[in-house]
Amino acid sequence: MPEHTVEETIPVSAPVSASAIEGSLPAASILVVDDEASIRESLEVLLSLENYSVKTAANGEEGLRMLDQASFDLVLLDLALPGQSGIELLPQFKERQPDLPVIMITAYGTVDNVVEAIRAGAENFVQKPWDNEKLLADIRSAVARHRAEEENLQLKRTLKQRYNFANIVGKSESMLRIFDLVAQVAPSRSTVLIQGESGTGKEIIAKAIHANSPRRDKPFVPINTGAMPSELLESTLFGHVKGAFTGAYADTLGKVAAADGGTLFLDEIGELPLEIQAKLLRLLQEREYERVGESKPRRANVRVISATNRDLAQAVADGKFREDLFYRLNVISLRLPPLRDRMDDLEKIARSHLTFLAGHAGKNVRGFSPDALTAMRQYAWPGNLRELHNVIERAVILCSSEMIEADDLSDTIQTSSELRLGGKLTVHEIETEHIRRVVASTRNLDEAATILGIDPATLYRKRKKLF
Repeated sequence: MPEHTVEETIPVSAPVSASAIEGSLPAASILVVDDEASIRESLEVLLSLENYSVKTAANGEEGLRMLDQASFDLVLLDLALPGQSGIELLPQFKERQPDLPVIMITAYGTVDNVVEAIRAGAENFVQKPWDNEKLLADIRSAVARHRAEEENLQLKRTLKQRYNFANIVGKSESMLRIFDLVAQVAPSRSTVLIQGESGTGKEIIAKAIHANSPRRDKPFVPINTGAMPSELLESTLFGHVKGAFTGAYADTLGKVAAADGGTLFLDEIGELPLEIQAKLLRLLQEREYERVGESKPRRANVRVISATNRDLAQAVADGKFREDLFYRLNVISLRLPPLRDRMDDLEKIARSHLTFLAGHAGKNVRGFSPDALTAMRQYAWPGNLRELHNVIERAVILCSSEMIEADDLSDTIQTSSELRLGGKLTVHEIETEHIRRVVASTRNLDEAATILGIDPATLYRKRKKLF
């Protein structure tokens, strides 16, 4: 089994977009197939002036050979060719490149010819003599549509490759167990609850499940349910109608509608307000929901994957989370291990982040010194993968050689290393390190203050002074 990790393939802050994909599409190319030399020459001049790459063929056989040798963004195909007509050739062109747009050109633009060409798969029909501006407009439209479709397909291929299980399996036993389960879960439509500390990569796992499921060609729509007030969250999730509330100036569909046919990822599900929990339960049970301000039920075919760093079973016991919703969400449960329990993966993960961050910073930083790796292994990483990413980003910026040294790491990691090695530290340094760890491992200052046994206002003052 390949010894790669999720984080090696997908650094935490690495966005994926069509423009960022390697091997982006070349300049648009057009094939002109016409038996009249004057037509070929005039079209070649016209299109070259518009910065298209143009190839010409005098007959269908020559055009088919060119399609076998290269890809094109558009074909201008004459209807009346010697041998096989343009309409007879069109299916053969489509067989070689199914999504290739073809514009038919002819001096005999009868209704029957137009209907036959369109049925055979032609994009459009242009009659000789043509109007240059209209022809160019038709070409621009067809090429733009084809390019967009190609980029979308290329993006999907890249996403599927990035989230392929062969690329994201770690060598630590805890992660191997996780991915054995993920591989079984992905093909199903069951809800999945991903649990783990903040920064352990829960959204990455959710994307891997989606990318390896039958829904892979449909949207993956994430929403942080703990990042907005209840009223805004309900509207964002389910949509609203115009006039439903102050500021609702137009209808919106919401995230559920956007994810139709695909996967809806609900992050921080433990923060979901009780009044919205009931509406989510209806969506899971009945596949129905209502937009804010609308009584008409809507149908949605979505797979729900949720994530939390809270103990939902305890939240149920405390009356803060619906028991029936918990069981609906918890059909399949995955618990991601914290980074401190994955030390076998630490170096590989760190090197993958380093490669990504050094490339973006334009710096030739190739690795970590033995002292730096030792310090990183001795640190508890309360912020998990997210903290690791930030530490390496800082080190890349500050380092002055090809190797990251221990001195390039944050003071927190250096202090932690000294503590473990029995270094001589002051009480102030020990207190600072302890407060840093607790703050990094909790959701907010109130929770951190409770763990530390001090008043939140006191912690706020200490944090402001120490950090």
